[in-house]
Amino acid sequence: MDFAFSDEQAELGRTVRAFLTATSPETEVRRLMETPEGFDRALWRRMGTELGLQGLAVPEEYGGAGCGPVEVGVVMEEMGRALLCAPFLSSAVLATTTLLRCADEDARKRLLPGLASGELVGTLALTEDSARWDAAGVRLTARESNGSWLLTGHKLFVLDGATADVVLTVARTGDGIGVFWVDGDAAGLTREPLPTLDPTRRQARLDYQDVPATRLRTHGDGWDLVAEVLDRAAVALAAEQVGVASRALDMAVEYAKVRHQFGRPIGSFQAVKHLLADVLLEVESARAAAHYALLAAENAGNAGNAGNAENPENAVNADPELPAVASLAKAFCSEACLQATEQNIQVHGGIGFTWEHPAHLYLKRAKTSQLLFGDPAYHRELLARRIGMDTDKGAA
Repeated sequence: MDFAFSDEQAELGRTVRAFLTATSPETEVRRLMETPEGFDRALWRRMGTELGLQGLAVPEEYGGAGCGPVEVGVVMEEMGRALLCAPFLSSAVLATTTLLRCADEDARKRLLPGLASGELVGTLALTEDSARWDAAGVRLTARESNGSWLLTGHKLFVLDGATADVVLTVARTGDGIGVFWVDGDAAGLTREPLPTLDPTRRQARLDYQDVPATRLRTHGDGWDLVAEVLDRAAVALAAEQVGVASRALDMAVEYAKVRHQFGRPIGSFQAVKHLLADVLLEVESARAAAHYALLAAENAGNAGNAGNAENPENAVNADPELPAVASLAKAFCSEACLQATEQNIQVHGGIGFTWEHPAHLYLKRAKTSQLLFGDPAYHRELLARRIGMDTDKGAA
């Protein structure tokens, strides 16, 4: 496959890298890790107003740039390199994609301008005690009362759930799965930050006690919408994992050039050369997988026009490759990212294990991202089902 970023997309990547180099150095990442919110709202608004990053995939009619998944992937890769502390994945990917792919024009008009500008932070609340990423894991219930909806139950591991202004909640109704819009300060909603392995990406537990909510209109059962959002989020996360892995490899190579043993740079030793060569192969293969998945998401229909209520047929993926390719990319990029960050610590030796060195921050991001939206084993099984293999039968 011959796929390269256009000049405009490459320039977007350079611009974002320069911006993050100036605004999100390691010192700032460590500072934000210790704050209650976990990110800088002023910087978040700058990202929306000056660079338009949160609105990349949002159509111009809602205040966005009208771009697509490839541009979002370019930005995610650079954010992964910088370990940016910001709710971009939860708000600009999960929440925004859910609104764009649903059939609720009123919700789009009311919420997307704020999400695109950075005035609002959104998220998607899905997982519960089972930590499953499928419909069977949804136990939180929604019931109608006097013409409105009330949600009861709880959600776990909600990205940026403690600070989001808009919480799109997946709940079980009498007619299947529904997706509901809940205000972050709604009555009956309790939000508790969770301790996590990766302090640069916040998670929360949300408890719902008859929380008032608005049901989003969807094309068919709500789970079809959620499944597509998860596929697109997995692709965006794969791009971020490439950025994390690429930066870890760069750190290892830089250190191998300056660290001397026995009068020679350790990078001159054959064992270190082979180790770094193996990581390079994994990183470049992951980049190819992520870029292919981004193109598949692009071919499946720009998220900005696919959910138009007047054209419900557009809500169906035009590219049948996307579900399979999303699982393939997520599985491969997760393992490549973890390997790169682990080997970065190996090359650094003792200093790589210290709190003062940033290597552990990249390892923690790699490990939590590996589990987010399903681990590699889950996605390999999902991939097998999606391409028509019967996973219940053993090999012949």
